[in-house]
Amino acid sequence: MQGAAGCPCLRLLLLLLLLSGPVASTGAASDLGAGLLEVSVGQFTEVLLNKTVATEAVLRNVARNVSFIIFELHTHYLNATVSLNKIPSANDSAVGDDTGLLSILRPNQTVCTWYLQSEEVNRLKALAVTIPYTEKDPVPGGCNLEFSLDTDPNLYLEYNIYETIVKFAPANLGSARGATPPLCDGNTGPDSRWRLQYDVYQYFLPENDLQEAAILSHMQKMSQVQPVMANGVKLVTLASNDRTMVSFASIPGQGVIYNVVVRDPLLNTSAAYIPVHTYVCSFNATIDNCFTLGRVSTKIFMTLLAVAGLFICFFGHRFLKTVRLLLTAVSGAAGGILLVAYWWRCGCVVMCLLIVGLVLGFLLAAIVFFTPLGDYSTFHNDDVYWVTFSCITVLVPVLLLPCRRILNILTCVIVGSYVVILAIDAYLYTSLTYITLNVLKRALNSDFSRAFTNAPFQKNDFIIIALWMILIVSGAIFQHHREKNKHPFPPNPYQVWKRDRERRKTNILDPSHHVPPLKERLHGYLTQFLDMFQRRQPTGERTPLLFN
Repeated sequence: MQGAAGCPCLRLLLLLLLLSGPVASTGAASDLGAGLLEVSVGQFTEVLLNKTVATEAVLRNVARNVSFIIFELHTHYLNATVSLNKIPSANDSAVGDDTGLLSILRPNQTVCTWYLQSEEVNRLKALAVTIPYTEKDPVPGGCNLEFSLDTDPNLYLEYNIYETIVKFAPANLGSARGATPPLCDGNTGPDSRWRLQYDVYQYFLPENDLQEAAILSHMQKMSQVQPVMANGVKLVTLASNDRTMVSFASIPGQGVIYNVVVRDPLLNTSAAYIPVHTYVCSFNATIDNCFTLGRVSTKIFMTLLAVAGLFICFFGHRFLKTVRLLLTAVSGAAGGILLVAYWWRCGCVVMCLLIVGLVLGFLLAAIVFFTPLGDYSTFHNDDVYWVTFSCITVLVPVLLLPCRRILNILTCVIVGSYVVILAIDAYLYTSLTYITLNVLKRALNSDFSRAFTNAPFQKNDFIIIALWMILIVSGAIFQHHREKNKHPFPPNPYQVWKRDRERRKTNILDPSHHVPPLKERLHGYLTQFLDMFQRRQPTGERTPLLFN
């Protein structure tokens, strides 16, 4: 009798087992080069993908009431391929870091197979999940006319420094196995796909967390309908006749997940597209990648800006001239210099306080539109937005101009403390910087009006808001206590200079009376400076004396 090693059948069986590799268990990563991956319905499975050998993902014992299945594959930032065949083609495969396929089941089909492969490196960790739907559920991407797949449940994301855009294909009504799907454009009545509605959700990852484990963990909260509704923030609901594209404000370095839930209000059913995530930065870039967004020069500049902000917050009212010079840099050199010259010569603070009030009004208007109020559809119209913004900006100085000292102190403490907050962002991320950045983006980019400006509010933000409030209150109390027994505003420099000049002319006992005119003093300083570069001549008798 031959041994096991001598039996051709046994040798072939052992060879097949070695080629297929170990089976990955749910929730754990499979080994590199694993040829077979058993997946379960609705359970997330981590798998290590190979670049040269595809991993075969198999779902068995599919229930009879399941009409179609969405297979999802997510990675940190590197691309992977999902295909229905071992050799991918444009019509049956998808590539990306958040990608997947929708498999429409045939009658009596109980097994589904997908082929997974890394596009760039070996040992690419990925997260896979299969989500089943019945014939009454809408089919995400079932009426695709824009992308390559016939039925495309993927979300397509692109971004720039201003906005992040998410696109998707319209959905269709569900159908039973083997039945012909409803026509996408047959009619627009209530029995067609035009009754479907699309809820767009957003989910922010923890701030400053760029790790692979974070995205793979939080992606599980945004893949299925119920978790998406429980964890995501619904920003907008689109009708079937709306354009299937949504724009969001870009936040570089902040991880965010987007997903769309399509609902059938008649049957009260729903289905989720394949979620997509972004950090609005590149992990592969040599310069300015996701880990090096903050430059050293930026940190130095923001630190100096923080010092200036603290000075304005606690001493801005008394040093009126200094604050005006800072406004020169902000509002333009020519206008700022004229403003300072006007106050220096005439001593009228009304014009200066008007500019100061407009700065405060601008910041308060930006804060108003940073709230959820700014995402109302009414304010996506540029005319409505800028008229409302301008009214709030002008209203502040109009209301507070009669109380000039209060207006100036409030502006100093609020604007000065916000400058400190801006500087903190160079070291510790905070969404509060987008209070003014969103206004700047709106002014520079005409397409930004369509973007939703929702920003994350997490632990860091609440701490920094508390710090901002402390700076405002302490700065206001300090300046009020320091200025309560003084003249409301510093004296006019021109009048002070004129008064001192007259005093020097009439009062000979005044020490300043004996000070030479400015022209003579400058000439004396210049002479002393030039003398420093001249060689001194010898003085006195240097010939030795002769004695008898």
